[in-house]
Amino acid sequence: MPDAFSRFSGPHSKGTTLNQRKLIDGICLLSLALLVSGCSSMLPRARSQSTPFKSFDEARQAIEGLVPMKSDVVAMTRLGISPVQQPNTNILTHDDIVRRFVPSSLLKREDLDPGVLACLEAREACRGWEITAARIQKDRTGGFLADFTNFSRRTETTGWRFNALILLINDVVVYRAWGGQPRVNDIDVQTNPLGPLQDIGPAIVTRH
Repeated sequence: MPDAFSRFSGPHSKGTTLNQRKLIDGICLLSLALLVSGCSSMLPRARSQSTPFKSFDEARQAIEGLVPMKSDVVAMTRLGISPVQQPNTNILTHDDIVRRFVPSSLLKREDLDPGVLACLEAREACRGWEITAARIQKDRTGGFLADFTNFSRRTETTGWRFNALILLINDVVVYRAWGGQPRVNDIDVQTNPLGPLQDIGPAIVTRH
């Protein structure tokens, strides 16, 4: 006569144990999938901004708002254009401007903008502002496991870069020009077949 234990250890009990294992395995796989997908937000990010301007167009409109021979430093300050308001602004001396616009004897006076020519002739009363503005963001957008193990790293760089040159005579704008990159979108993919071991080889060679 089967005892009490044998009655509860038959096919039904084995099936229940198998189903429990399948359930646990499913939960583990689901947790791993959620972990991997959620870890994408844990990849490194870098952001650099060197200007109060929110966009390339905002910077462009500010420079184009300057009227040569009319706008002064006060007007520039209202537009957010000054060495104090714009970090990384280079202040150019008269000698700097001469080296920039008169690089060789091949350049004739009639080739120069009237504002540039007036600034060159003004000598010490002439000075310039070279403005560099940018908003750049770098995101690692590849898979978390491939990035974490160093097998593959995908970096996406987005944003914009802007530069402008303003010449002044006695605090009055006589010339302004702008340029730059309205839209930066670079993708860099680095593949390392050895993954985390990729950098060990050069290190060993260097030691020996």
